[in-house]
Amino acid sequence: MTVTQRRGRRIMMTPAELDAFLTEQRTCRVATVSADGRPHISALWFAWDGTALWLYSLTRSRRWAELRRDPRLSVIVDDGHDYGELRGVELSGEAAFVGEAPRSGAPCPELDAPERMFAAKYFGLDAMPHDGRHAWLRLVPDTVSSWDFRKLPQG
Repeated sequence: MTVTQRRGRRIMMTPAELDAFLTEQRTCRVATVSADGRPHISALWFAWDGTALWLYSLTRSRRWAELRRDPRLSVIVDDGHDYGELRGVELSGEAAFVGEAPRSGAPCPELDAPERMFAAKYFGLDAMPHDGRHAWLRLVPDTVSSWDFRKLPQG
């Protein structure tokens, strides 16, 4: 993973801040590339395991079809209302499809941890409820860029 902070190194998140932020946030925006080259952006829930962002996507979505054709994606997770509160992370790389699609709950050791995290975070459950419509995407980012405007001098 490459940290790409060309500007604003003083406002970038430390690794611990980045982990905490990605663990606590609930919604991300996923940008994929359409067949005609246009970006397509959609919102998703996610889980962060400290290394990878796990996205639970509808398999009959435009996003899924676009990633099947071209696995490149960028994801933004951000937060804040007022300027001095803004913070976020951009992660970019290629999506990997993990497990069966759609996910039925068949044994897949690679999904044990992400499914436990996701089920607890979004459903308050110990195990993942499978609906036969979603499947897993994993993004191990090639590049990461972060910002936290709370680090700016106040005044």
